[in-house]
Amino acid sequence: MEEEINVGFPQERLRRLRLNPALRGLVQETRLSVSHLIYPLFVVPGRGVKDEIASMPGCYHLSVDQAVVEGEAVAVLGIPGVLLFGIPPSKDPLATQAYHPQGIVQEAIRTLKKEIPQLLVITDVCLCEYTSHGHCGVLVDGEVDNDKSLELIAQAALSHAQAGADMVAPSAMMDGQVAAIRRLLDERGLVSLPIMSYAAKYASAFYGPFREAAESAPQQGDRRGYQMDPPNVREALREIALDIEEGADIVMVKPALAYLDVIARARQAFHHPLAAYNVSGEYAMLKAAVERGWLEERAIMEVLTAIKRAGADIIITYHAKEVASLLGR
Repeated sequence: MEEEINVGFPQERLRRLRLNPALRGLVQETRLSVSHLIYPLFVVPGRGVKDEIASMPGCYHLSVDQAVVEGEAVAVLGIPGVLLFGIPPSKDPLATQAYHPQGIVQEAIRTLKKEIPQLLVITDVCLCEYTSHGHCGVLVDGEVDNDKSLELIAQAALSHAQAGADMVAPSAMMDGQVAAIRRLLDERGLVSLPIMSYAAKYASAFYGPFREAAESAPQQGDRRGYQMDPPNVREALREIALDIEEGADIVMVKPALAYLDVIARARQAFHHPLAAYNVSGEYAMLKAAVERGWLEERAIMEVLTAIKRAGADIIITYHAKEVASLLGR
């Protein structure tokens, strides 16, 4: 095979393929598609509730009936699925509402699947929204006990699956959580239900608006003892490898924008489908800049394209609806 001859300028003019949208489209290397987006929803008790989240303009606390309205809009836009978070009517140290058959997320799953059967319903599986102390696991002597938390996390996943969820997504960053969920689901005959694991979830400052939205800020201490330390990337690859070994069908990096290198390293190292969570703080700062005229709206597309370019197959983003609209123009 002959070597390619690079003659350089003036014969080589890369601008030739940038002259118009049609040419740029023909040679576009990364394509952002609505079919790869997931839209998070925050579900609360009551009826007729649609309260905007102050730090996340355009996102709402929704009662189940309003979540159906939002889900219908999502489906019309071509977004394949939603990721459910629940804010329960009461909280306690053992997060009993997380795995209660009549819990808020379980009710939302049943209703959404009945009213919009084609919509993929994925559920976040964690305890932080349901514990009175705000941590993602059971506290023993003031510390989160990893192994005692696994049974409750698995029970929550099972309750979501039995309510009709299409996929469960454990996010507590407890060692062994994927294996515990997979074992219990398989024991109950739910061998076909996929798991999307928050495999590399960092202890990030970009979660602030979410903690307001989910009412899940820890009452004492922080989550650095179980979420990942932001400077580490080799550790992220170990976390992902372990979750794959435990049975994860899809693995995730969270956050996305400040961790594009981690997404890229994960894409190079693993062949499993890879998700990235474009988190609340990333959404809020970009939304604020666009609303103030400091950035053009197309910055949103640029950011999500960067996440895709880094290697993410799936992007979980609060921008999903507006991106779907932009892509449809």
